[in-house]
Amino acid sequence: MKNIKLNIILLMALIAWSCSDDFVDVASQDTNSEDFFNSEKDYQDALVAAYDYLQATARNVQLGEIASDNTLCGGESATDVIGFQEIDDMIHTPINANLREIWTWMYTGVNRANYIMEFQDKYDFPSKTSVIAQTRFLRAYYYFELVKWFGDVPLAIDKRIQFGEQFDIDRAPASDVYALIEQDLIFAAGNLPYTQSQTGRVTKGAAQALLGKAYLYQNKFSEAATVLEDLINNGPHRLLSSEEAPLMFENEYENNIESVFEIQYSDVDGGSYDCFQCLEGNYAVGFNGVRSYDGPLYDFGYSFNVPTQEVVDAFEEGDIRLGYSILDIESWAEETGATYATGYEHTGYFNLKYIARKGDLNQPDAALTNPNNYRSIRFADVLLMAAEALNRGSISDTRAAEYLNMVRTRATLAPVNVSGSNLTNAIYKERRVELVGEGHRFFDLVRTGRAAQEIDGFVSGKHELFPIPVEEIELSGGRWNQNPGY
Repeated sequence: MKNIKLNIILLMALIAWSCSDDFVDVASQDTNSEDFFNSEKDYQDALVAAYDYLQATARNVQLGEIASDNTLCGGESATDVIGFQEIDDMIHTPINANLREIWTWMYTGVNRANYIMEFQDKYDFPSKTSVIAQTRFLRAYYYFELVKWFGDVPLAIDKRIQFGEQFDIDRAPASDVYALIEQDLIFAAGNLPYTQSQTGRVTKGAAQALLGKAYLYQNKFSEAATVLEDLINNGPHRLLSSEEAPLMFENEYENNIESVFEIQYSDVDGGSYDCFQCLEGNYAVGFNGVRSYDGPLYDFGYSFNVPTQEVVDAFEEGDIRLGYSILDIESWAEETGATYATGYEHTGYFNLKYIARKGDLNQPDAALTNPNNYRSIRFADVLLMAAEALNRGSISDTRAAEYLNMVRTRATLAPVNVSGSNLTNAIYKERRVELVGEGHRFFDLVRTGRAAQEIDGFVSGKHELFPIPVEEIELSGGRWNQNPGY
């Protein structure tokens, strides 16, 4: 039936064309990308489109946690989202739909940012420097995701990668990708304010924090310490108090003073499983929720990304973060009368930071349209990154311990008084419990050389990077080599 219909349409088109040659001069109904950028609004609209793919990074956050020793994949069964299950078990291959999603979506973000950069000189307006600074931050953000997941990746600077050009572009060394990230973030930090009039826009502090993180991933400890301490000493951010902290991941505390960069989500629009990257809601939140849940405060979910007993035990006695990081569903059900079902790899624990909560619009599909923002960089993370850079770079254990203890004191824990490798291990431990559920753990373990000893099934020399999707290698005509071990 489809072929018949198609043939009729083609025949009608041919008949119409044979009667006249006017079709040669008919203008396209669509805007040519080369003819865009003729007003400030065009640049602002393109910038919003570049921001849009930040929401797709919910997949990165979720899998960054599942790949680590913090959580198990969970779900309904061992075959529920098989790509997730493979990553959890460290048996993933180049044929993994979810890894290809990360590759494709992050390159879409890069291309949208590069579209603006390609035409950055076409039209002038007063706020263009700010637009370019935000654009360069976004490009750096997407490339940072790509380089930490895949290592050497094709690098395009100030131009889009058009279909067909993949045959002529090589994978650039990770060092070149990081060099562009650094340049972009230095520009963004130098041309953006610490506060923006519109919530969710990139700030100077966000650029400084991501720059410090990029330095840290390259073991550039002196550079990381310099930029992160500048943010600590001169930026507007602070830790929430111990009384405020339990509310940190509630919707009413979004975009608070501790949030350095936050990805915005909304429940206004509905969505479907046919286009995850189109969603305005945080679908990872729905996936993390309690299966068949019926009770107060929380909404149902699909029981993915379930915390392990090991990470629960990593919290010290009296650490208030345990109560707002991990939901003990058995205790909660006993206290409230809530009911639920158990899924695959049920541990009894759920990611309380990013779990579906009652009160949103429940637009269909309700599991995909949660409005919970993602705190991509929090001030506590900045403090711990600065502490690590100062300690591992042999710059100042005194200041490193000071920043570490600021985080511990907020958690109502006693300060530590250690130095050297003992301080390093204390910082590592603090990062785990402070940032649990936020997607950082796997990459922290990899960049510090601890992944093989902490993650079951992790193979040194292979699993530090994820495989280049086989479809992308095929699309390059076999130009790109696969990562080692795959």
